[in-house]
Amino acid sequence: MTTETSAAPSIGDKIKDVRAQLTSSGAPFEVQQLTLSDGRNVAAYRNAFQNLPQFINAGRAHGAAEFLVYGDDRWTFDRFFATTDALASRLQKLHGLKAGERVAIAMRNRPEWAVAFAAVALLGAVPVPLNSFGLSSELMANLEDTTPVMLFCDTDRYARVKEAIAGQAIKTVVVDGEGGDVSWAELTAGGHDGFAAPQLDSDVPALVLFTSGATSRAKGVESTHRAVCQGLFNIDFIGALAAITSPDAIAAIMARQLQPTTLSAVPLFHVSGLHAQFLVSLRHGRRLIFVHRWEPEKAAELIRKEKVTQFNGAPSMVQQLISLPGFEQPETSGNLSGVGFGGAGLHPRLIDDVLGKFSGRMSGIGFGLTESNGVCAGSSGRMFEAHPRSSGVLSPIIEVRIADLDGTALPVGAAGEIWLRGVTLMERYCGDTEATENAMRGGWFHTGDIGVLDDSGFLTIVDRIKDVINRSGEKIAAAEVESCLLQHEALEEAAVFSMPHEVTGEQVVAVVVGKPWSQVTPEALRDFVAQRLAGYKVPTQIVVRDQPLPRNPAGKMLKAAIRKECAHLMS
Repeated sequence: MTTETSAAPSIGDKIKDVRAQLTSSGAPFEVQQLTLSDGRNVAAYRNAFQNLPQFINAGRAHGAAEFLVYGDDRWTFDRFFATTDALASRLQKLHGLKAGERVAIAMRNRPEWAVAFAAVALLGAVPVPLNSFGLSSELMANLEDTTPVMLFCDTDRYARVKEAIAGQAIKTVVVDGEGGDVSWAELTAGGHDGFAAPQLDSDVPALVLFTSGATSRAKGVESTHRAVCQGLFNIDFIGALAAITSPDAIAAIMARQLQPTTLSAVPLFHVSGLHAQFLVSLRHGRRLIFVHRWEPEKAAELIRKEKVTQFNGAPSMVQQLISLPGFEQPETSGNLSGVGFGGAGLHPRLIDDVLGKFSGRMSGIGFGLTESNGVCAGSSGRMFEAHPRSSGVLSPIIEVRIADLDGTALPVGAAGEIWLRGVTLMERYCGDTEATENAMRGGWFHTGDIGVLDDSGFLTIVDRIKDVINRSGEKIAAAEVESCLLQHEALEEAAVFSMPHEVTGEQVVAVVVGKPWSQVTPEALRDFVAQRLAGYKVPTQIVVRDQPLPRNPAGKMLKAAIRKECAHLMS
């Protein structure tokens, strides 16, 4: 296992020097001060694209290079843009899609998802990716909050919302089968006559992504073109910083002379899947291998067969993958430049396994949120090896405050809530002014995470304020699961919280109190929840007790005590 203390001083000094070089006047990542339309003064990359269409169009330069692989279906960049342009042309000329209108996308990772997103964005309309794992009620809630004019979906998602959206003013397009209001085949056929590109201001909405926060209803995060493009350029900065501080690992990668290829198992409706995988790959001519469903054995075979050079996934995915017998052998994963993951509360075994099995490569970690358009901190290669327990080094365009309960800024090394301020932050939560005002105060976004910042700029997440469970990268509001359980007529009380899990990072655990007459079982309660919530939200463990749950004098439930008691019972 790599020790942090021995390497930290040298790598810390190196990072400071390289960061200064990359961001100086005339450098590729030159940082300037901008005044936004709301009067905020922020740091921003001078050379970042001004809007999303500019960013997407840069991918046209890669021409005949392979871009997307989905089973036996292979797409070059030329094919991707030909299909995207056809769709954009017909959406604009036949269906009147205008800049600023919202278009929802609900399907698993597949080429049609990427085409729909790019075509909508090229017209200046606002893509609204939906959580494809959501049940009908969850998908409909997302649609109600964002009021899109069109919905692109696959047959599975169409079946979930078909009856609910009947009669509503929303056109549906099914990309892989029958049904819907408009034919996908006709929309994407050849022979179109182009489209008129819009003139877009950097401060208008570009994207809405959904995230599950601390409330029972997912919130739509609306971001401007400037915020999205600055966030995307920041990914390049983190990559450049890592490359310069890890010359040996980069030399080994270059010697293979392979097209950079990512196995894309993270959903495209996540900021990590959309920004760090799809959009960055489109811009830089990288190849994406889509998988329909996560299966570690099949993923390992694709990594070998397709000569995959990068895998970034939820911690549980990475753990399952590298735990496969012989995965670290050259014939299977020898082309991997490294593996990447993110999140708080990572199981130490995962970090130790990555360091042990893939030492000297460009493995890494990152911290970011939907509300910040991705990476706020990140590290790979030597930076990751020097500080494997951190979430990476801060971005130069993100200002971080570690704050006490009263908002006082805390010194280096002290733990407090992480506040963020900068050009990449969201504009608002769609349709939820109260939530926006609670999260964004005085220009600062209150993350609800507790962290520590060191003098080298490394940020370490140590705890979470908000009552949200992170299960394999999916955020689950405890309040939502509690509310669902309490719909059961036999239950009096319910407490839901996270417990550590070696595979998923965190698991959903519930402790319930039944009514005196009840004979309820954990199995029956799991079935009850499964009928009402998405599968990943169903508790893995349910403890039924006959005594009231402990509360303080104010009536607040003492979850720490409940969790401690539960840990004892489960040990």
